[in-house]
Amino acid sequence: MADLKKVACAEVDKMAAELNELSQKIWARPELNFEEHYAHQVLTDFLEARGFNVERRYKLETAFRATWGGETTGLPNVAILCEYDALPEIGHACGHNLIAELGVAAGLGVKAAMQAAGRPLGKLTVLGTPAEEGGGGKVKLIDQQAFDDVDAALMAHPAPFHDTRPAILAYVGYALTVLGSPAEEGGGGKVKMIEAGVFDDVDVAMMAHPAPFHDTRIVMLARLSVTVTYRGKASHASGFPWEGVNALDAAVMCYQSVSNLRQQFKPTWRVHGIISKGGTKPNIIPDNTELIYYLRAPTETELWLLRDKVFKCFEAAATATGCTMETALHEAHYSNLINNNTLADLYDVNAATLGVNMEDTFGGKAAGSTDMGNVSHVVPSIHPMYTLNCQALNHQREFTAVAGAPEAQPYTLAQGKALAMTALDVMTSPDLLAKVKADFEKDKQNP
Repeated sequence: MADLKKVACAEVDKMAAELNELSQKIWARPELNFEEHYAHQVLTDFLEARGFNVERRYKLETAFRATWGGETTGLPNVAILCEYDALPEIGHACGHNLIAELGVAAGLGVKAAMQAAGRPLGKLTVLGTPAEEGGGGKVKLIDQQAFDDVDAALMAHPAPFHDTRPAILAYVGYALTVLGSPAEEGGGGKVKMIEAGVFDDVDVAMMAHPAPFHDTRIVMLARLSVTVTYRGKASHASGFPWEGVNALDAAVMCYQSVSNLRQQFKPTWRVHGIISKGGTKPNIIPDNTELIYYLRAPTETELWLLRDKVFKCFEAAATATGCTMETALHEAHYSNLINNNTLADLYDVNAATLGVNMEDTFGGKAAGSTDMGNVSHVVPSIHPMYTLNCQALNHQREFTAVAGAPEAQPYTLAQGKALAMTALDVMTSPDLLAKVKADFEKDKQNP
């Protein structure tokens, strides 16, 4: 096993320059959720040129699946997940170019180890998952049965800290799949991929994410997004104000009511919103306004409780102003992340051998939300956060610059190696895979 891990790490080191070039291409051309056509092209070309069996536009237009091995049935299928969507205006401020890079790096490392093993280890899947930033790409892929044959799913994510409980992939000597998952930034690409059945044959799923910290077991919240529309009656604001019904008043009252409600929130609840449409001219009483809200909570049960409270604020603003109100839930909501403890423990040990201490410097506090949470409800998963050793925070312009800097490379490639090593742990030990699955079944009873 130690020799196979050395093979995997050596392969990542050998490919370091090409992996950096791949990351730079994605970073330089940021694409929003479900629009990641360039990233899809360069990633699939890269993997195909290196011997993977690549399925482009897998279930979704900008998703892909690249596989290696799997000729022998009964062995595990481990999926390593890639993300590559960006944010409006500020580009790759969440470092998804690095997530794609380290996912591919892990895939290359595991593939090299599988070739050196001299025996079948299973199936490796590199899965490209679009639209994480709000589009729920993984949710759509889950719904289309993309994960039905997956035994474990792994990924990692950059952050301002280390935390192992957000991404890793494990296997038990089987097949490796590297999955490209578009539209994480609001599109829910993994949600769509779940719907598409991408994870149906996957045993373990792993990824990692850049951040301002290390954390293997970070808390990711369940999230619901909604658009609230108020309709009133337009009139001249000076000449005939009594003839108008002010939809902007309703929007402002809604915003203030939700803000006041925060006094009664649990410490782990989060609600944040914007007024996305507020009128056209000051002398016209607005007859149509919109707000967009994100609601987050640690569990699905708490999320729906929070929803009921917030929606009463929406309704009260309409009643008070005489407006009508409509709410539209966005297509994909994100589930909370279930960290697989066995996978996370393996990841911590492997990272430590590379000189990376994944101690939870974030204190286990709730962070954001991700469609990897949906994957973790159908496949044993981890989604570690890893620091780039910078002061910038995710979704800041400064983080965009860090994600494209050479200084990010050592941290990112180390996570790719740790993912590969964890996948090999699972692929070469049926007992470990059984423990991973036992954890998963136990966690599902109390998600």
